[in-house]
Amino acid sequence: MSPRRILVVTVVHHPEDARIRHRQIASLLAAGWEVTFAAPWTGHGVEPPGAGAVPGLTAIDLTRSSGRRRFAAQRDVRRVLREQGPRHDVVLLHDPELVPSTLGISLPLTVWDVHEDTRAVVDLRSWVPERLRGPLRSLAGTMERGAERRMVLILADEDYAQRFAQQHLVVPNTTPVPVDPPPAGTPDEQGRLRVVYLGSLTRERGVAELVRVGEQLSTATQGRAVLEVVGPAHGSATTEQLEAAQRAGHLEWSGFLPADQALDRLDGALAGLSLLHDVANFRPSMPTKVVEYLAHAIPVISTPLPRAVDLVERSGAGTIVPFQDVERTVEQLLAWAQDPAAAADLGRSGHTLARRELDWGVHSEQFVTAMERLADAPR
Repeated sequence: MSPRRILVVTVVHHPEDARIRHRQIASLLAAGWEVTFAAPWTGHGVEPPGAGAVPGLTAIDLTRSSGRRRFAAQRDVRRVLREQGPRHDVVLLHDPELVPSTLGISLPLTVWDVHEDTRAVVDLRSWVPERLRGPLRSLAGTMERGAERRMVLILADEDYAQRFAQQHLVVPNTTPVPVDPPPAGTPDEQGRLRVVYLGSLTRERGVAELVRVGEQLSTATQGRAVLEVVGPAHGSATTEQLEAAQRAGHLEWSGFLPADQALDRLDGALAGLSLLHDVANFRPSMPTKVVEYLAHAIPVISTPLPRAVDLVERSGAGTIVPFQDVERTVEQLLAWAQDPAAAADLGRSGHTLARRELDWGVHSEQFVTAMERLADAPR
């Protein structure tokens, strides 16, 4: 029997995106699939892997879709879908804007992986004029209903199910859980305690708060504790804030790192921060960064979004602080800096819950089985 073949497509996400490349594609490759991954490689400053560099993986470079510059990406992806789609058993889409890109093209069974609340996220797009946000939210709802009729959907969060008429497979944003990570509060090579933030960086994700936390933490500990920020900045204002804070020595910002390297930065940290604001797109979602902090046995400081509260309270692995409360965040970090053993105890509690409930090693089998069933289904 010849290997099953899947075409995975994104014009928005980084080619090293954790959910796409390091969970789903990695699981399919391990199961013997042939994967064609069409993504904006050079648009994100990454060289596509050459033929044979990753067994079973073929890379196609697409134009990146960003801000108001989206039409070139649409033309490019329609070309690739026409040329490559019929050669595969399944097409897996990872961006909402790819749903209308499939119209009028003859494709095999097509799957849309719904990463977020498509309507709510319109309000987070600073490049969308205010007068267009209402119409775009309505259009997003229409697009979702049309996609449900034409495609198979998988959902990144169970709370997204209420937006759809039918039941759909939920593939949550869990993460590989290391068996025995180092204890939280382990000093780095310079003898410092590291506090980490892992994820995309925007105003709504708490960049202003992170900058102030970094400054106050560094000052209060005379540099013995440092805030390490890992992730891509979105928008010039966000980038400028982070660059200024780094020049001032208030934090260390590495930008985007591939998932395996980014997750390595969590090991031994004193704590992980999730200072998301109270916006509609975040309320129903399980914050992936919180899952990753628990998996790597570090305690969490999070704002009171419902799913984060549930994880922190059930695991007993951290503290909930009010939205935009920098002082309370720094106060808790200083307490753990004075008593790293207490942070390590909390981290171990979180790790126990993560191994029980949040391990991608469990959910990956469900995902691969679902893709196999779709690939083998009669057309």
